[in-house]
Amino acid sequence: MILEYASKRSPHMPATAPKLPDFSRLWTNQPSLSFDTEKLADAQADFWKESLTLWQRFLDPSAAPAPKGDDDRRFAAPQWRDLPLFDLIRQSYQIVSEHMLRSVEAIGGLSDKQQEQLRFATRSFVEAMSPANFVATNPQALEKIITTRGESLLKGMENLLSDLDRGQLTHSNRGAFEVGRDLASTPGKVIHETPLYQLIHYTPATKAVAKIPLVIFPPWINRFYILDLKPEKSFVRWAVGEGLSVFMVSWKSADESLAHVMLDDYVSAQIDAIDTIRDLLGVESVHAVGYCVAGTTLAATLAWLAAKNEAEKVASATFFTAQVDFADAGDLTLFIDDTQLDLAAGLAGDKGYLDGRYMAATFNLLRGKDLIWNYVVQNYLMGEDHTAFDLLHWNGDVTNLPAAWHQSYLRDLYRDNLLAQPGALTVMGVPIDLSKVATPAYIQAGREDHIAPPQSVWKITEHFKGPLRFVLAGSGHIAGVVNPPASGKYQYWTSDTPAETLEEFVAAAKETKGSWWPHWRAWLVGRDGETVSATRARVPGKGKRKAIEDAPGRYVTQR
Repeated sequence: MILEYASKRSPHMPATAPKLPDFSRLWTNQPSLSFDTEKLADAQADFWKESLTLWQRFLDPSAAPAPKGDDDRRFAAPQWRDLPLFDLIRQSYQIVSEHMLRSVEAIGGLSDKQQEQLRFATRSFVEAMSPANFVATNPQALEKIITTRGESLLKGMENLLSDLDRGQLTHSNRGAFEVGRDLASTPGKVIHETPLYQLIHYTPATKAVAKIPLVIFPPWINRFYILDLKPEKSFVRWAVGEGLSVFMVSWKSADESLAHVMLDDYVSAQIDAIDTIRDLLGVESVHAVGYCVAGTTLAATLAWLAAKNEAEKVASATFFTAQVDFADAGDLTLFIDDTQLDLAAGLAGDKGYLDGRYMAATFNLLRGKDLIWNYVVQNYLMGEDHTAFDLLHWNGDVTNLPAAWHQSYLRDLYRDNLLAQPGALTVMGVPIDLSKVATPAYIQAGREDHIAPPQSVWKITEHFKGPLRFVLAGSGHIAGVVNPPASGKYQYWTSDTPAETLEEFVAAAKETKGSWWPHWRAWLVGRDGETVSATRARVPGKGKRKAIEDAPGRYVTQR
């Protein structure tokens, strides 16, 4: 709703309203629904039983069991229990929402995907209808309006209007950080540039560096500085301090000039970056890192190099929460069908690129309770200012996508899973076969990842034939990756016992507290123990490639 409204009034949105697809087929050829009458009757009986128990609890608290759901963070404030009316509202909502979710299981006649879509839609509806999301039924919001004499309500309206003008639900104060000063501040130079990407070479922090350089391919759906946040969180700064020659690709946010970009272009760009670094430093190979969707593209690059007998250009490949086989790709697959693809195409309009705010909204929906409604309550209802949080600043710094490539990625990979089928995809005229990839690979997955579930990331091990090291990290898609050793957070699991499935790996795995970064560095040393002096071409701008501009470069700030 916010995005729709903003498209009519915000100067930042496309000048013409996007052409929406024809939804008529949603209502034709639908499956014949049926109901499991036994499950439905049981659910209804439980609902009325719990409803009567709720009223009994209010009439005689000592005669009824304690309520459920006391661990729900949305209702953690004491007002939800100390004020009888709001306690009743809270518990009534919890009973109704629980039984709405249960009722989905009583519906038959749906495919597995349709059943999951219904569960997701019902859960999203239940989260949206929480009494915490409305001023009249949120005791904290009402109390704050009274104590501030309405100032909190006015501030909340200001926050809402600001987000409407921006066309995006914000999670962070946009003025709290500046890219190049507070974020993406690791010293370096842009030493190569194409219409699609810039290549950053970071300044060495040690007298000697590993002979084989490291090139990082960040997701092309996000800004690269997820790996170069504040200095204490920066993977790039840490890697430089570990004695690595580090290069980073910074993708350009799509505009009309990139409307033609497809898979071939991203693979070609990765190969171009690899060859540029090899030529600059006079080395035979590089270590490559692919994060998320760039890891998917890196897998295709490795297969292309193998097919061309050039696999030796990459000494090792590291995959951060990346997928190559989308058979079990999680909740994002719920958004991938013909109607959703038509919708995405309509949102892109005729300019050839998809506004990144639409993609951000999709990812927010996957965790609506945390990434949408939590901020509606705090920033709109309570009128509170955003917390200065570097990760949330990055999360809101969206990137536009080439529309045709976005469609192809969703259709060919998520929907049809062509990358997992030998020869089903071609890149620059070469059939892609992942089973031909023998490059040593380090594969990291997040235990709680909702974007690239660990069981999906694991499937890389079922396709590649080279020596593999799988590591399961604590937390999710971002915090599971961005976990510097100094933070002392989370843990990771490794195993030397051969495993055919993720379940077998977990059963045999050993848990280690803290960050997995040092484990990865040790693995890399095992493939590159030789060092060279950090002079001449190892210093940005001192070799064949002269500095174009200081890091982080201008591409990362372009909208």
